[in-house]
Amino acid sequence: MFKLSQNYPNPFNPQTTIEFYIPKEGKVAITLYNAVGELVEQLVNTEYPEGSHKVIFNAKNLSSGVYYYKMVYNNKYSKSNKMVYLK
Repeated sequence: MFKLSQNYPNPFNPQTTIEFYIPKEGKVAITLYNAVGELVEQLVNTEYPEGSHKVIFNAKNLSSGVYYYKMVYNNKYSKSNKMVYLK
């Protein structure tokens, strides 16, 4: 099964790393939402080969606060985690 790890560091300023693992090649979408569930940014929306991957996210243009990132794998499986951005 796929795995979405907690971003690190968390809290972060202004850059953080999101790691994930997929068991077979497939499409991965990672989106960022604010605390009220509004879409903030599409971080990733592409095909990845099997294995572990990293996405580095820079939030320099965002306000401090709580955000949620959601990964969808092959349009079937999803998982969300919370991150905190402190300026």
